[in-house]
Amino acid sequence: VAQTQTYDGGVAIARQYRVNEQIRVPRVRVIGEDGEQLGVMTVPDALARARINELDLVEVAPNADPPVCRLLDYGKLRYLTSKKERETRKSQKSNDLKEVRFRPNIGVHDFYAKLRKVRQFIGNGDKVKLTVRFRGREAVHQQLGLSLLKRVADDLKDDVRLEHAPSMEGRAMSMVLIPSPTSTVKSERNDNATAVTTE
Repeated sequence: VAQTQTYDGGVAIARQYRVNEQIRVPRVRVIGEDGEQLGVMTVPDALARARINELDLVEVAPNADPPVCRLLDYGKLRYLTSKKERETRKSQKSNDLKEVRFRPNIGVHDFYAKLRKVRQFIGNGDKVKLTVRFRGREAVHQQLGLSLLKRVADDLKDDVRLEHAPSMEGRAMSMVLIPSPTSTVKSERNDNATAVTTE
């Protein structure tokens, strides 16, 4: 079964549609550009009707008896279809949950290396789980983990929103950050501006 795409008046158009001279059946039921029923006619008559209106004849229901065709601007249809597919893919972009682990006594160099990794994940539109793992007696100094997580959130405050506040899970403290809407827009602009550069 062919997939369908809705066009303007709600008529579902087969994705593998035939257009104009590709339509091989002798007679078709024709729907006008505004959705009005124009009746059953031969394909040559339907094509002539389409040409008069500077439109295309597009087969929208090939399995009907007779097949149903619609008069429409095929170029516009293709543009709207591809635009909708792009928007759908963008909205379906998987927001993976990435995890970045810290130690309570992390060194300055390691901290900034992990911060860059968090910023990269956020820039890609991913959620990031920040985890501080405590070993042995480190667990009695939970304030170190809390201040570390707060430091990361403060450094990224323009790019992230807090989804889950810091909480203890066993011997680890974690919180979840998500990209802020303004960060996503800014990241897309930066991607477009630097599309020809490489790291």
